[in-house]
Amino acid sequence: MTVLLSVLRRPTGAFGATWIGLLVVAAVVSAFWTPFDPLQTDPRSAWLLPFTDGHVLGTDRIGHDQFSQLLVGARETLVVAVCAALVAAVVGLLLGLLAALGPGWVSGPAVGVIDVLIAFPTLLLAMVLAAVYGSSLGTVVAAIGIGFGVAVARVARAEIASVRGSDYVLAARVGGAGTARIIRRHVLPNIAPTLIVQLSLVMALAVLVEAALTYLGYGSSPSSPSWGGMLHEQQAHLAARPLLVIWPGLAVALTVLAFNLLGDALREATDPRLAR
Repeated sequence: MTVLLSVLRRPTGAFGATWIGLLVVAAVVSAFWTPFDPLQTDPRSAWLLPFTDGHVLGTDRIGHDQFSQLLVGARETLVVAVCAALVAAVVGLLLGLLAALGPGWVSGPAVGVIDVLIAFPTLLLAMVLAAVYGSSLGTVVAAIGIGFGVAVARVARAEIASVRGSDYVLAARVGGAGTARIIRRHVLPNIAPTLIVQLSLVMALAVLVEAALTYLGYGSSPSSPSWGGMLHEQQAHLAARPLLVIWPGLAVALTVLAFNLLGDALREATDPRLAR
């Protein structure tokens, strides 16, 4: 509760938490109710301007209600962001711990894996996995989580290495503490602030990558409305109906900004070096 209050006292943290909170509410509400069926087509209601016939943000060329599609798209965006961050955290921590604390025959290959995979673009990895295993939400989450997990592993390795040589860790070893206890009691709490920032960046980038993949046709099924899918559908009509691109584009931009700002506020609230 103290951390939450500290975050909300910061303007950046308040904005990030508020916007993400609104997205969570929109995602939950859209599971039970939307103003219109987001998949329903009605040629008689095509190209409606905002606030016409109950359509808050207007409709596209085949009558899809844009506000309903934005609400449903928020659900997919949050699922991808959270699940990708969890995958990245597991991959990054495991590789970081092996590279920093493992014996030589383990740490060497772990560092090599990190160096090789970090040079492989995440978007390209996702496209390859989608081509091999088919376009699905699980493929997108796995690709983003693994791709950004390697970057998290490099940061985690550096942080763990700096903590490993500290006096309190050496004292714990002399006192008979095992590796697992040292990791749990000393390593993880001290690297948590940095990892929080990294995972907030992963969530922000996951939103961008998911939208880009869906825009390129490698994302989730077209039957599931998403912000990237909305951009893909409207690209051919950008000159005639620019508003239809502004809504999903603005949603993506604000979500990425909110995750970044919230991560910075969480780091300031949890890192004792920045407490003053």
